[in-house]
Amino acid sequence: MLLSIKSWLFETPSKDCMASYAKSGDNRYLEQLIALYSNDLYHYLITQSNTHLAYDVSQQTWLKVIEKRHLYQAQTTPKAWLFKLARNTLIDEYRKQQHFVELDESTHLPAQNDKSDLTSGDSHIGSSNISYDAFDAALKQLSFVQREAITLQQEGFSLTDIELITHSNAETIKTRLRYAKQNLKRLLGASNEQA
Repeated sequence: MLLSIKSWLFETPSKDCMASYAKSGDNRYLEQLIALYSNDLYHYLITQSNTHLAYDVSQQTWLKVIEKRHLYQAQTTPKAWLFKLARNTLIDEYRKQQHFVELDESTHLPAQNDKSDLTSGDSHIGSSNISYDAFDAALKQLSFVQREAITLQQEGFSLTDIELITHSNAETIKTRLRYAKQNLKRLLGASNEQA
């Protein structure tokens, strides 16, 4: 639905608008990229930071697209390349602010012998009783890398794209996704029981 609204409101972008922009530098292609990906990019950044930082990093990312367009390789999906730039920019910002970001596995892992994390939450996850606010609160409790992996998967990225964006191997990403899902089930199950 959102894609059809985008195509109705904006000129239909070229399938190769990033490659065209990389070659020509024509702002028409940059405008198409922004129309296609700016909302998704901002959504990803806000799940990894706060509103103010997400906005700043989003703007910095588009400036980097302008500066680094010549580095784009056509075999990479434009969205994955943009998200990789955004992620690197966000991590650089965190470092400037001396804000520690754990890029290794989280300490928020479920206990190995706690089977309830895997089963009791299942009935709650499929339930429509979970509000957006509860899901958002649970998502924010995940480690940076788990939250990132689940967010990128929800954005529709393939495992290969997530590898490119996060500079991680496939097995590491699969582990992060598994723990993220287990932790979300546990956290949402607990919040649903409290309601």
